[in-house]
Parts: sequence; structure tokens; C-alpha cells
Amino acid sequence: MKILLVYPKNPDTFWSFRHALKFISKKACYPPLGLLTVAAMLPESWEKRLVDMNAQRLTDRDLRWADCVFISAMTIQREAVKALLCRCREFGVKTVAGGPLFTTSPDEFDDVDHLVLNEAEVTLPPFLTDLQSGQARHLYASDIRAEMKDTPVPLWELIDRKKYAAMNIQYSRGCPFDCEFCDITAMFGRVPRTKTQEQLFAELDSLYDRGWRGGVFFVDDNFIGDRKKLKKAILPDLARWMELRGYPFTFITETSIDLADDGELMTLMVAAGFEEVFIGIESPSDEGHHESGKVQNMNRDLLESVRRIQNSGLQVQAGFIVGFDSDSPSIFERQIRFIQESGIATAMVGMLTALSGTKLYQRLVREGRLLEVASGNNTSIATNFVPKMKMEQLVNGYRTIIETIYTPKNYYRRVSTFLKDYQPIQKGGVHLQPRYLVALLKSMLILGLLGKERFQYWKLFFWSLFRRPRLFPTAITLAIYGFHFRKIAEKIPWSSP
Repeated sequence: MKILLVYPKNPDTFWSFRHALKFISKKACYPPLGLLTVAAMLPESWEKRLVDMNAQRLTDRDLRWADCVFISAMTIQREAVKALLCRCREFGVKTVAGGPLFTTSPDEFDDVDHLVLNEAEVTLPPFLTDLQSGQARHLYASDIRAEMKDTPVPLWELIDRKKYAAMNIQYSRGCPFDCEFCDITAMFGRVPRTKTQEQLFAELDSLYDRGWRGGVFFVDDNFIGDRKKLKKAILPDLARWMELRGYPFTFITETSIDLADDGELMTLMVAAGFEEVFIGIESPSDEGHHESGKVQNMNRDLLESVRRIQNSGLQVQAGFIVGFDSDSPSIFERQIRFIQESGIATAMVGMLTALSGTKLYQRLVREGRLLEVASGNNTSIATNFVPKMKMEQLVNGYRTIIETIYTPKNYYRRVSTFLKDYQPIQKGGVHLQPRYLVALLKSMLILGLLGKERFQYWKLFFWSLFRRPRLFPTAITLAIYGFHFRKIAEKIPWSSP
């Protein structure tokens, strides 16, 4: 068979980094890891092509070539998926769909020929067997959790790595915490499942052997879910692997805030090459954490926890939420104050939405407060349920946060706060690629000469160059991120739903 794997286009959001990618002449942040992994599960004799619509055009010729189009998508890609399905129908090509969007909202996609839901290691094999015998059903689903040992190395040869800012791999699935608004435990469970050590290093070897040098994102739901295994074997061996190869990669991942309580774990992560962690802080309000069941954030000094992590050599990116039932009108100013004091440059603030399959979604259905399906855009100005706070007040407060934290003055102040205390550990040589010099020159032109942030840019430029020269590349990178965040903030069509 001829299989075309298609990843739909992402909308322009904070997480797309589209305006930042232009500085390094890249098309997308990361390749579609799920589709690359599924491709490796298909019969070797089948012909396979992959089109990431964030990095290239899907042509009519592609669709005419294919016997089947395999589609995977996140919730935020819903509209792009609908357009893609319509196009597939025009060409009469069969569609096979899976991934988070379809798994959590299968009833929306009756027009897909075959829905292969949940974890592909479990549901894809029986589908492929039925497909080859001409008896494929419409729906394949299972509550069985996959054995991670069955997950193959992604089929990297299907992509042009030069189009991406970084690569991505997955070591584990699941999260020990069960926050009300999060759909991770509904999809992957609370008991972390991990790949074997041999699998992990086989994936890293596959990237290294293909010439990749640069960032690698561990897309785990909570990388530190199984701390014992990380500390005993994975991280020490990863540090040795990196040292032997001259530190070819830098790593970023997602963790819970209780990472701050484990100095040994932070030290091991930094030694292994981790430089950034994304953490769901959500709110400076303990009431919000109690309401949502985010126990790991409760009864702790969140500012001090962030400082401990950043002082260990890990830059903290964070997510924040407004719109909890317990939020009072003071929450907006409290969020602004916390974000500014923390020095978290990449601070993503969104209005609470109820994703399909979450405990929050189920509670709001019972309470008769659910309005519609969530868009998946964590910076949308609409929520999909009736909040306790007046909607106009919620939207206006959210607007105040966004317009405050991403003004050049406040954004660059956060960057400076972070850099003054940040002490990364120098490991190996510096892999300076030509595109980074190009990015520097573009930043000097676009931010330093043409941008609204001219004064703040040059102040940071010279401060970091002369006072903290090792952090100069980080300073310029964060300046470019700030340009992207401001562009997105300026495009938000502020109006109360």
C-alpha cells in the first residue's frame, strides 16, 4: 500500500513560536513524533510519505498518490483537521485517524473511514490485520495500556530535519498526579510507564547517527514520574552518553513543581544535558490548586520553588490559568506580580477550559455549565463553560495580564531577573551553527533598530555581553521569544464572548 501520513497545520499561537522561527529560518518547532512512530509500525513493504503541513504544502499530487491518509492531531488542530478531511473526500482517498483529538472526541469524526484510537501499540496491529484482509472496521479502541517496550524507533527518514528547530522523543507516558482540568491521566493513566534503557539510547543514537545536533524535547507528560529509575540508571548513563559524544544535544522536558524538592534529581538532570523544564504552576492561589486537585502545588512557596530550580541550572517555562471557580477579582494582579517576580520569561497564561475526558468536563456536565467543545488553544479568549466570575470581568482581567506581562518593559525585566540568578553548568564545547549568527544579526535589525523594544533590547544586549557573556546566546534567544509573544498578544481579538 501507499500510505500518506499527514500532520495538520497548527494555528498561530504562543506555542507555535512562528514569529521566532523566522529568525533561524525554520518552518516548525518539532516534527510530528506520533506519526513518525506510527510509520515505523507499518509493514516495511508499504510505501510511506509524510507531510507536515507546518513545514510543507500538501499537494493534490500527494493525495492522488495515496491509498490511505493517516492523520494524527491535537485538540488545537480541530479546524485544520476538518479542512483536511474535506480535501481527502474530494479525492476519494480513505482516511485513518488517531491521536489526542480523535481519542477524546471520536463522535465528532464519523466521516473518518477508520478511527484508530488510544495507544497505537495496542489498537494499530488489529486494524492493520483487518485492513490487509479487507475487513477493517470504523472504530478501534482499547482501555489497555500499551507496553512501552513495543514502541519502535521513529522513522526519522520521512522528514527533512533541516526544517525543524529541534527534535523530540518520548521516554515515558502517564503522570502520578490527577489534576481536574488535565486529560493526560484519562489518556495515559497515573502509573508512569517507561521505555527500556536500550530503547531510549537507540532513539538518541538514531538522531545522533543521522547528524542531528541541537535541542531535543522529551515530550513526556511528567518526566520525573518515576524518579527512582531516573536517578539509579537513566540520568547517570545519559550523562556518560552525552560526555562521550561531546554533548551533541540539549534537552528540555515537562515536570511537576516538586522537582524543586529533589536536589539530587536536579543535579543529575543538569549533568545529563537538561537546560529547560516546563512546569504547570497555574496560579499563585492555593484555593485554585485545591479546587483542581493539583496537590503538588499546594502548601509550598512557589516562588522559592522556581528559584531553586533555576538556580540549579534549569530554566523554568510555565503555564498559568485564570477562571477557576475560586478565583476572585484580585487573581489578575496576583498572577502578574508572581510572573514578574519569578523571572519566568516564557509564561503562558490561559483561561480555564474543560477538555473532553477530564474530571472538570464531567463535573461541568453534571452542573449544567458546559457550553461547547474546547478549542485546545490555551490562549483563547473564550472558555467553554459558564464561569463563576462574570465573563466580561474574566476576559478583561485576562487581557490585563497578557497586555502587561508582554510589554517590552515588563518582559525584559523578567528576562533580566532570570539571568541575574541563572547559573548554568558549562558542558563540552559550543556547537555554534551559522543560523545562530544569522539569528543574532536579524535580532539586531528587527528588535534593535525597527522594534518597539529597541531600548530594552540594547540594554539587555550589552549587559549580557559584558557582564554575563556565557549567557549572551540565552539573552538573545529570550529577546526573540519576547518578539513572538508580543506579536501573538497583539493579534488577540479582545472582545467578551
